Amino acid sequence: MTLACKTLALLSGLILFTFALSAFALAEGTRSWEQSKFEELTKGTAKGIALRSEGGLELAPVFKALATTPSTYIWSIASDSGGNIYAAAGSPARVYRITPDGQSATIFEPQELQVQALVVDKNSIVYAATAPDGKVYRLELAKGPAAAKAGAKAFWSATTYFDPGTKYIWDIVLDNAGALYVATGDHGEIYKVSANGQHSLFFKSDEVHMRVLALDPKGNLIAGSDGSGLVYRIAPNGEAFVLYSAPKKEITALAIDSAGNIYAAGAGEKHSGSMTPQMGIPLATPAQNPPAQGGNITITAAPTAPVTPFPAPGLGATGGSEIYRIAPDGAPSRLWSSHEDLVYALGFDQHGRLLAGTGNRGHIFAINGVDDFTDLIKASATQITAFAAAPGGGLYASGSNLGKIFVLGPGPESEGTYESDVFDAHVFSLWGRTSVRSTGNSNVELYARSGNVDNPDRNWSPWTRVDFAAGSELKVPPARFVQWKSVLHAGNPAPRVDDVLLNYLPKNVAPEIDEITVQPGYRYQPIPHVTGSEPPAPGQPRFDPPPPAVRDRDSIGIRWSAHDDNDDQLVYTVYYRGDGESCWLLLKNNLSDRYYSFDASLLPDGGYTVKVIASDAPSHSPGEALYAERVSARFEVDTTAPVIDKLTAALDGKQIRVHFRASDSFSPIKRAEYSLDGGDWQFVEPVGQLSDSKTEDYDFRLAVPQPEAAPAPMAENTANDHVVVVRAYDRFDNLATAKTVLHGK
Repeated sequence: MTLACKTLALLSGLILFTFALSAFALAEGTRSWEQSKFEELTKGTAKGIALRSEGGLELAPVFKALATTPSTYIWSIASDSGGNIYAAAGSPARVYRITPDGQSATIFEPQELQVQALVVDKNSIVYAATAPDGKVYRLELAKGPAAAKAGAKAFWSATTYFDPGTKYIWDIVLDNAGALYVATGDHGEIYKVSANGQHSLFFKSDEVHMRVLALDPKGNLIAGSDGSGLVYRIAPNGEAFVLYSAPKKEITALAIDSAGNIYAAGAGEKHSGSMTPQMGIPLATPAQNPPAQGGNITITAAPTAPVTPFPAPGLGATGGSEIYRIAPDGAPSRLWSSHEDLVYALGFDQHGRLLAGTGNRGHIFAINGVDDFTDLIKASATQITAFAAAPGGGLYASGSNLGKIFVLGPGPESEGTYESDVFDAHVFSLWGRTSVRSTGNSNVELYARSGNVDNPDRNWSPWTRVDFAAGSELKVPPARFVQWKSVLHAGNPAPRVDDVLLNYLPKNVAPEIDEITVQPGYRYQPIPHVTGSEPPAPGQPRFDPPPPAVRDRDSIGIRWSAHDDNDDQLVYTVYYRGDGESCWLLLKNNLSDRYYSFDASLLPDGGYTVKVIASDAPSHSPGEALYAERVSARFEVDTTAPVIDKLTAALDGKQIRVHFRASDSFSPIKRAEYSLDGGDWQFVEPVGQLSDSKTEDYDFRLAVPQPEAAPAPMAENTANDHVVVVRAYDRFDNLATAKTVLHGK
């Protein structure tokens, strides 16, 4: 190595060392992975664990399957005073009676395709509505010795109680006097069937379907429609008032609390042509009365599915669901919304908290307030379609796909487990301590495991418990991937986990330079940097927009792409070296941008290569930085114009013979042109025709231009001089020009 090269190498080392020293305060050694937000926790797997919308984990209510039916769908359930549950099912259409210990029996099998709704009166008489070509059947336990001898199915008799002559019966409800209200489809009618069997048209809507019914504390019938998403309050005398026109097309569930608040769920997108009466407009009543005070209604609107002979939950539903609350004074508000979950059922737990049964993921949500909710349960059925009271303060819940009956609550699970999603540190990492923010720490356990493949089932380390009393170290092997698990045990106070943070140190890996592009004749315009902008967070890739390039024949532009698996900040140094030279010469150091332009005249004409060195020094302590380098493809620089000499022009008969030589010190002559007497430029070929040498001779003839006729007094004074101008370009478009004057005789 020559003395000059040694000096340059020492200078380069000092430059890189300076980078490391200046970056010491910005080192990004230890990093952390933190999970507390609902959106983060939903990526994990919960068993007996509820997720709060505000973030964190808690024990879910007890939830167990009581019975699995042969039917695919369970549309409605009701329970009697003994805790027996009755289920309206479809595919096949049946009514099941299920005892509190899970014993199931079929008590009714209609000819229709499905049993859509049912209610049970205080005497345990079941009213079941079927569809299509809907009818209401009365089911009661048969009496007498003959019934006892006939077998289990004969214990229940079924008689047609009411036939409205419509295609669909969507919902039925009983009032305190034993009157049955029947919500139908196709004509938007509600019928009233009194306890003595007399029936009449109670309310006629301009909607296509009346979908759900409920009774408020004052005995008013609350009804939700499909078409315009309307919620009606219908007085006992049949006078109707629209309480609310929901933003959704269909009201799918209703619930009313003891204070008279009405909760409604809505789904499906309204069309522009939909008829949507405004809230507060009375319908089909001569008296213009304001909403009654003290009757709060809760409405649930669900996504609308296409009407089919056999409608199934979720068919064609788009846009998710919303839940609204209508206060006793009639004021509406939105409580909850989801783009993924469709609300099929609303109910209340033993504490009066609103519950929403949804599909098509089978979740049960507890609605605590406006946009405040808890994801309680993930059921083994696709849809949660109905709720009913269970003994001891719990709730029965029905599921579809497959048709199941579950028991929810009343107390919490004795133990729940939550496994986080797998975290990818992107590089081999050392795992340190953990920090857990929780309540009831004695009832909270934390475990961790690590591995080098993204699937924990493929030979990861075993789960290792974190000892909070001994420094909370994650005693797992260094690896690329990690996962944590929390186990909550019932106790007082109730256990909660609000935040889990894992610290880790990625092993530093050298950066990589992916590509170098050198563009002679271009200059990159600087990209303005926003003052005060924060660097990307660890684990987040840095995005550098490509610099705008402008044509500038006096400049050379260099740009490159690089990456670092640690997402470290990088600095760059650029060197150049000419053909046949052994030393790399410094062009520019301490670059944070991934491009650089410079004046081409700084380099003598010739061939060159460029080397870029990338360092991650800004993100590491001195001595810990790593480097990478890459050499560009060879490029050429030529900023010197060709030389034109030996230019002559002479008359040769009626022609002008022109000769000249064009030569360049570095690159071949690209082309040559001439102009005669200020005329257009004309291409001319060299002697031998091929233009492929640094020196080219040109020898060509031009026709002598004929002068225009001039007045006689001037003709004898007219000069026959001619001006010949030639120009030549080299391969880099450097230009040389020359001219000569041919004097006429």
